[in-house]
Amino acid sequence: MAKHDQQQKPAAAQPSGTETEADASKKFEELEHKYKRALADYQNLLKQTVRDREEFRKFAGERFLHELLPVYDNLKMSFAHAGEEAAANGWLKGIEHIIRQFGEALAGMGVIEIKTAGEPFDYHTMEAIEKVPTEEAEKDGLVERELKSGYILHGKVIAPARVAVWEYKIKM
Repeated sequence: MAKHDQQQKPAAAQPSGTETEADASKKFEELEHKYKRALADYQNLLKQTVRDREEFRKFAGERFLHELLPVYDNLKMSFAHAGEEAAANGWLKGIEHIIRQFGEALAGMGVIEIKTAGEPFDYHTMEAIEKVPTEEAEKDGLVERELKSGYILHGKVIAPARVAVWEYKIKM
């Protein structure tokens, strides 16, 4: 009687061969899709990690530069204000050489000094500290003089240039 009970199972309860293959194929496609998605997510994570590391490396010295740039600016300013007596002494040539080396070292780190003299005022890279009146319309909005140097590190302004800007005023 046991053989007869096993043979008497309803046909609906037994899956046919094609249904099993269709289910397995569907399950395989679903798992393959999940695998490809997880692989793509992992590859994107690796790429983002590389970009983050590169970004960190580029700007890792920014804090140090904030401390160092005022020293460089003061050195340049003291050289510019050296009197004729100092120029007669040989040590001023040494200071000039040190300033040049300092500038080359900063350039090697990716630091660029913002050009200002005679340039149009650019609010992205400059800070207007003073307006200087002029009667010449063509000078309006141009930088009259640089008060403090500004610097860019790998395309990012780390210190805006502080400048005086010409402002056209009609005399009455």
